[in-house]
Amino acid sequence: MFNISLIQILILLVIVNLALTRQLPFLLAALFTNPALGISMIIGLVAGITIHEASHAYVAYRLGDPTAKLEGRLTLNPLAHLDPVGTITLLFIGIGWGKPTPVDQFNLKNIKRDSALISAAGAASNFALAILISLPYLFAYWLQMLNPTINLIYLYASPIIFFNIVLGTFNLIPVAPLDGFKVLGGLLPRQWYADFMQMEKYGIFILILLLVTGTVGQILFPLTSTIFALLIPGLRAPF
Repeated sequence: MFNISLIQILILLVIVNLALTRQLPFLLAALFTNPALGISMIIGLVAGITIHEASHAYVAYRLGDPTAKLEGRLTLNPLAHLDPVGTITLLFIGIGWGKPTPVDQFNLKNIKRDSALISAAGAASNFALAILISLPYLFAYWLQMLNPTINLIYLYASPIIFFNIVLGTFNLIPVAPLDGFKVLGGLLPRQWYADFMQMEKYGIFILILLLVTGTVGQILFPLTSTIFALLIPGLRAPF
């Protein structure tokens, strides 16, 4: 998903920010203050990254591209999808990434449409997982059967739901190399598509700017908190 040299620039900027704020990354802070909650966060992120990348691989395979399957990516084994460097930086810096799912667009019958479908599959899987985990709580809420046990279970399940919502919404931002760029490309009129795709090479710089200035957070967290409140009414989002 990312060019590693540019990721190193982003990591450097984040390290400088941490040095200035003197705050631990949220995962390390949670592990120290509430280990059970910290472990739940890690499970949520690992599950989210795994199902996200596996869904890309599955839809690509169904649309005629076996590349990811041949590279062992058509699996729910987290080890196939976690990037070692991205995992370490996620824990110690607070920003990370998974291995990009390989796609050979020349195996696709309709590059514009199929690329959009493959890209959309990742976010769709994150939303689907969040909804699936939320259903027992929602049924109990609607039937007025909530009790302290259910609330306690979902106190620790809530980070899994929340992080999948975050992964889904973040990846739909229409800036390369995020999935939303190709999703938007697939929705554009064909005569605009080629010119739009020329912007892909500038996407990483735009994304870094949006992250460093806090623009992503200003847009993302109100949206994710709203979705979380719809799925888990009555419980506060973990962040």
